[in-house]
Amino acid sequence: MSQAAPTSAPRARIPKTVWDLIFTLLIPIVILTPNILGSGISVADQVFGGGTAGNIRAYLLAALVPVAYVLWDLLVNRNVSPVALLGGAGAIFSGALAFWYVDGFWYAVKDSARSYLMGLLFLISAATSVPLFRVFLDASSIGESPEHRAATGAAVRDPQVHRGLVLGTVVFAVVDLIGGVVNSVVNYARVTAKFGTDAFNAQVAEVNAIMRVPGLAISLAGVFAAIWLVQRAVKARYGQDASLFEPAKLTAAMRRRGEAPEPAAGS
Repeated sequence: MSQAAPTSAPRARIPKTVWDLIFTLLIPIVILTPNILGSGISVADQVFGGGTAGNIRAYLLAALVPVAYVLWDLLVNRNVSPVALLGGAGAIFSGALAFWYVDGFWYAVKDSARSYLMGLLFLISAATSVPLFRVFLDASSIGESPEHRAATGAAVRDPQVHRGLVLGTVVFAVVDLIGGVVNSVVNYARVTAKFGTDAFNAQVAEVNAIMRVPGLAISLAGVFAAIWLVQRAVKARYGQDASLFEPAKLTAAMRRRGEAPEPAAGS
């Protein structure tokens, strides 16, 4: 009796967070490092011919690799959510700034310019009818049923919840600005070499590695603080069981109050 051919186990997919780390941190650091793992190999020397021109080209490549990765991810996954588009616009902004050849104080400002711009945009939006932190909340409701999306939409439009959303947007913006200042201070202290030199690229690579975890931690602190403020407003308005991130509970809480909205026609 012949035996059935063994089926090969499905390949484990590499998590997207790993790809993000590779293309936004590891590859740029390798490109910038003048002596990769003590091998004497340098992208600026071996690929771009060395000297000031080679270092500048290596710097530009390191800055543009993350931009290309983010845009490729948007196109391949056809992700047109507001959060993804916001991230893509930020990546393009950072890529454009790579062509601003500065060092010292202005490099420290430039390296945090994305945080400063985002923080200011969020602060300005807090004075409008659509605070930008709502973008994150809308993105989290994309997969919900029409009934649940209607409940979420009604909740964020409620005046009491809207005030919480405004406060959350302001807190998120302030934390982002603080993160930018911290990043600028570290860059100003550590990136002291002249632009276009081996030392400058090496110092940029070092700061990128140093600031990755603290920068992420500061950003997450802003997100969680904003979420907490919005959730507090939701619970104060609809009851302790209500949650924007648990649409069934939110809908049930609104239904108990006789405030559950009807899904939009055609949903």
